[in-house]
Amino acid sequence: MTSVTKQRQRSTAITGAGGGLGRDIALGLAAKGYRVFGTAMAGAEIADLQQASGGKVALSICDITDEKSVQSWARDVSDTLGEAGLDLLISNAGILTPGPLEVLPLAAVRREFEVNVFGAMSVMNAFLPALRKARGRIVQISTWTASLPLPFNGPSGASKAAMEVFATVYRAELKQFGIDVVVASAGNMKTGGPPKTAAALARIADRMTPEQRGLYGQTFDSFAAALNGMQNSGLDSASAARRVIELSEQVPAPIRAAVGQDAEEMLRIVREKSDAEQDAFRLKVVGLS
Repeated sequence: MTSVTKQRQRSTAITGAGGGLGRDIALGLAAKGYRVFGTAMAGAEIADLQQASGGKVALSICDITDEKSVQSWARDVSDTLGEAGLDLLISNAGILTPGPLEVLPLAAVRREFEVNVFGAMSVMNAFLPALRKARGRIVQISTWTASLPLPFNGPSGASKAAMEVFATVYRAELKQFGIDVVVASAGNMKTGGPPKTAAALARIADRMTPEQRGLYGQTFDSFAAALNGMQNSGLDSASAARRVIELSEQVPAPIRAAVGQDAEEMLRIVREKSDAEQDAFRLKVVGLS
């Protein structure tokens, strides 16, 4: 990362900064003196964070699946920063599409990859010139389910796993430019996501045909109850944001680190348990053992 001896104001760009974890990261970095830029999906989010940060966070409406919109946002931020470049990019925006793979429309699975993979790549590529100037850092927010995927949560785990592979390749390709790439594997968090997740689970259940309900209804209901319980008991948003900020500034940069004690435990299980043991554990986690 940039030298701590520099007196200039450090800068960061954060996707999905209009709410949840991204909002708290933006506020935390602004409080530490960073010049903060971010994306939001609605004008109300911009007004809210403008007020909450005392005008220290500059948000822009940007859909990261729209490449032209991403390039415009990155160009505006990069032009504002000039030759100083960008110190920190936090790739936080993401969506969750739960449901049995047989039931989920392929369009919904593609949408998850468009946001979680291709959108994230689009943002990274757009900011690489500015990151090279500052010899900056990229922090990719991921999830432990990328390493220990759960039934009925396939698109989320698969898309985040794909992005972790790309992050590994970016780390190797960008090392020569002094750019660090960190994967932050998040556990369950109370970041505004639980109500959205509960709503998504209810939508999938409601849309099942009678035949699909007969096949998956009982097991999916068990999964939904388990997932809602895990998210509602997860790490609070402010604590999760502090951990991400810590990883953003840690020297030397970690390659991968957990956000939350449950994520630590899940990654330990992946390291230590056999495939058969992991299969049994994943069923137990969602109440299907």
